[in-house]
Amino acid sequence: MPKSASWAHTSRRGGLLLAALLVGGADDAGFTPGAQPDAVIAGPQGAVGQFAVECGFAHAAHDDPLVHHGHAGMSHRHDFFGNTTTNADSTYESLLAGDTTCEQRLDTAAYWAPSLLDGDGDPVEPRRAIAYYRAGIDVDPTTVEPYPPGMAMIAGDAAATAPQPLSVVSWSCGPGGPRRDSPPVCPYGAGLRLHLTFPDCWDGVHATSDDHRSHVAYSYRGECGDAYPVPIPQLQLVIDYVPVAGDPGVLSLASGPITSAHADFWNAWDQAKLERDVRSCLYLDRVCSLGDDSSSRRLGTGD
Repeated sequence: MPKSASWAHTSRRGGLLLAALLVGGADDAGFTPGAQPDAVIAGPQGAVGQFAVECGFAHAAHDDPLVHHGHAGMSHRHDFFGNTTTNADSTYESLLAGDTTCEQRLDTAAYWAPSLLDGDGDPVEPRRAIAYYRAGIDVDPTTVEPYPPGMAMIAGDAAATAPQPLSVVSWSCGPGGPRRDSPPVCPYGAGLRLHLTFPDCWDGVHATSDDHRSHVAYSYRGECGDAYPVPIPQLQLVIDYVPVAGDPGVLSLASGPITSAHADFWNAWDQAKLERDVRSCLYLDRVCSLGDDSSSRRLGTGD
């Protein structure tokens, strides 16, 4: 895939974005601007404008179309959701032409994360992924721009050996459960959930970058700053797994220890549909339907 792409952008706030919010050190709470969200995004749905898409498990493969593009079988094992054709050789054009497991049939984007492994090293079956698209914390939703075609990025750190911030990576037992930095012991019949929150500020130029991170950052106190002046939807990818018996402390990921959780997103939405949803849901601060275009279907289960 191409490493960068130009994208015409006209900011609604023009030059009013504040550079100081992405410059300098950490604040009094130890937060480094641009490194993570200001707070954990959690709680029942309906608090802010958003749209969400439920996508079934598509397939698993030792492929990574971003980090190991063109090198089939060279990656650790990933679970793929959404686009059914995603593989090491995927391109933006091939994804657009592919089918999807998402209920919203115009979402042919690719979502993937390392496979969860049990104590014997066997994969734990993923049930589905839900992609929530919102404005970042305290970001004016009317300033949010749709992702450019082909945009790709990563959330979380595959090299992490210590727990990552809960605002970026967290685990819970089903909808609405408390967030933990490692898989908790869940009640009988309840499945695990992995939550991964992506950056919501973009440099306005590059659809991706060599590390698939440097072109995006997290907003800080509702602003993006001069280095990443374009607010984009903040994607939170939630992956549901079947119930796991026994001690969750034995779980690991195909990328390494449980601390190595991360996920990838490659925008191959029908671009017109994506732009409509940003305008009609985020701009108007509405909670839109989960899956198809039926306005009667509401998001009431929490994330």
